[in-house]
Amino acid sequence: MVLLCALWGLQQVAIKIGVVGMSPVFQGGMRSALAALLLVGWAGARRIPLFGRDGSLVPGLLSGVLFGLEFALIFAAAERTPVSRLVVFMYTAPCFTALGLHLLVPGERMGLAQAAGIALAFGGIVLAFADHGAGGNWTGDAFGLMAAFLWASTTVLIRATVLARITATKVLFYQLAVSGVMMLGMAAALGERGLFDPAPKVLLSLAFQVVIVAFASYLAWFWLLGRYQAGRLMVFSFLTPLFGVGFGVLLMGEAPGARFLLAAVLVVCGIVLVNLRPAR
Repeated sequence: MVLLCALWGLQQVAIKIGVVGMSPVFQGGMRSALAALLLVGWAGARRIPLFGRDGSLVPGLLSGVLFGLEFALIFAAAERTPVSRLVVFMYTAPCFTALGLHLLVPGERMGLAQAAGIALAFGGIVLAFADHGAGGNWTGDAFGLMAAFLWASTTVLIRATVLARITATKVLFYQLAVSGVMMLGMAAALGERGLFDPAPKVLLSLAFQVVIVAFASYLAWFWLLGRYQAGRLMVFSFLTPLFGVGFGVLLMGEAPGARFLLAAVLVVCGIVLVNLRPAR
């Protein structure tokens, strides 16, 4: 789980490197489409059905649309704001998820600890928005926060519909296939240039996102969920923004200010509290 959090934090650096030679939404579309092809091959080898009728088509397509919009915003944000900022805004998603589950899914009511965690995280976001001394951008920050909301919306949709009762591989296929087609279409509609500088680092960045993150790490995550308690795994999610900030500083030369670092600490503490659910 620690390795997965590190990979997900490093993903933001890969996106940032990729936009140097590849349009952002086009990059996201290629990431999803190529990973979907890998997933089809893997599911075929494991004889996991992806196309049977099970009543999941409409919520599955909707989850793919939400996933596509989320990553279109993430890739657009990576073009505008530093990695260290983007990853902190993105990982407010567990707080939005807790709110959505509290309102829409029976048995997912928040306790005082979760409510305090949400208050801490949102306080950190307000503080982060107020600090633009180290390359922050209002539009990029807002895109990152909107992506977090869409990520949470996707999670709530999965938990509240038939998607919770089908294989995780099929859910991931819906998300990758639909988002790939959608983002490539959006890139064409926006007149993006696509791959305009096929430098080795740009192609390696895309390969890392496709093979390691969108395909292998997501399958590993679902494998872990099948063997360990989800609540205990989710507590580790606070590591991802820490890795993201660290990689932004070490690999991209970013220098977040003291106020932003305090904001990141508040968000991380909020994530921990939100995921500390009582044992049942």
